[in-house]
Amino acid sequence: MKMIFPTTPSITLYDPLGDLLGAGDGHFTYSFVDAVKLAGHACPTVAGAFLLAKLAAERLFADAIPVRGEIRVTIPGPVGQGVNGPISQIFTLLTGAAAQNGFHGLAGHYVRSGLLQFAERPSADPFLFVRPATGQSVALLYSTEAFPPAAAMGQLMPLVLSQQASPAQREQFRTLWLQRVLAILADEGRSTIRLL
Repeated sequence: MKMIFPTTPSITLYDPLGDLLGAGDGHFTYSFVDAVKLAGHACPTVAGAFLLAKLAAERLFADAIPVRGEIRVTIPGPVGQGVNGPISQIFTLLTGAAAQNGFHGLAGHYVRSGLLQFAERPSADPFLFVRPATGQSVALLYSTEAFPPAAAMGQLMPLVLSQQASPAQREQFRTLWLQRVLAILADEGRSTIRLL
C-alpha cells in the first residue's frame, strides 16, 4: 500500500541564507511529507512537531512570511527524554533553529547553531518559541488525548512487533495507525495544541 500524505497543512518560510547562496529566492514550502521524509515514518509525534512549529512560526510573524533562522526554540527537557530528539529534528527542519551541531554562520550572520536548546531537567513546561529580533514569544503544549489509539491497537501492536501478526492484522495495524496520524494532522492543532 502506497500512502500519499496530504499537501495541507503546509507552511512557507523565507530563508535569507538560502536566498544569499542561490537556493532559488529563499522561499521554501514544507508539508507533512517533508517531516515524514526526515523522520522516516509518520506518527503522532511527527505530526505534532510539524503542527507546533507551523503554529509558532505563523504566530511569531503574524501577517508576514516567517523567516527561517530567526526563531529560537526551547524544548522542555533533555534531548534523551521521551520523544524530544525526534521533535527537535522537525523543529530544525522548519525553523532552522539548531543545537550546537548547527550552522555557525558567515561572518557572524545566519547563525543557526545554539538556536535550539533543551532544558536540563524533565518538566511539564511548554515548548517555547522566541523571535529574538522582537522579543515576541509563543508557548505551546501538545497532547494527543483527543485522538486516542483505536481499541484494536492494544492487541495488534504486540503481534506486529513480535512478527506474529498475519498479513491482514499487519495491514489493519498500518491502517489504524495512519488514520490516527491523519486525523491529528487534519485537526491542525485545534484539539491537540494549547497556547499558554
